[in-house]
Amino acid sequence: VVRAGRRRTLGTSESGLVEELLSPDLGGSFEMVRSVFAPGAELKAEAQRPTEEAGYVASGLFDIEIGGVWHRLGEGDSFRFEGKPYRWRNPGAEPAIVIWVVSPPVY
Repeated sequence: VVRAGRRRTLGTSESGLVEELLSPDLGGSFEMVRSVFAPGAELKAEAQRPTEEAGYVASGLFDIEIGGVWHRLGEGDSFRFEGKPYRWRNPGAEPAIVIWVVSPPVY
């Protein structure tokens, strides 16, 4: 169990991304993360990891490029990919909140 006020912060906010670990720890076969993307935040260089990843847009607008194809997602939309190059950006004027599941854990 992880209480809302006791989440572990992951990484730094320098890129306009703040993440909190929703799963109790990084053990097991996956991690669940709450990602908050500031307006205009962008991952400019493609990333690629040997993982399976899925996400659910809880609020805001969120663009994700998976395997060279851009997708504009809004509240309630979701995505999944495995081992493909990806990038993201928040094209909106409000923060975008995405619940992200990654297997195996990467943090």
